[in-house]
Amino acid sequence: MAGGWSRDGAVQEQIDDTVSDAVAAARARLPKGESAEYCDLCGEDIPEKRRLAVPGVRTCVACQSGRDANVRHSAINRRGSKDSQLR
Repeated sequence: MAGGWSRDGAVQEQIDDTVSDAVAAARARLPKGESAEYCDLCGEDIPEKRRLAVPGVRTCVACQSGRDANVRHSAINRRGSKDSQLR
């Protein structure tokens, strides 16, 4: 059941679009190509198990953790209520 002027299913479509956008963004950030033996940022060895588990990896676990902490997520607000627009 949709509320207000929206048609039935509109809320679920917004949720589905948000999830699809997040999945596409995550896939775009996945490394591609040949893995590096040494971290591009600090020069430490990248363990063979990590290179096999994540094809195309270019950073060690410590450096990647630091990069992941700095990733900002999309600020797109797909909700249509006035209250959500004021935040």
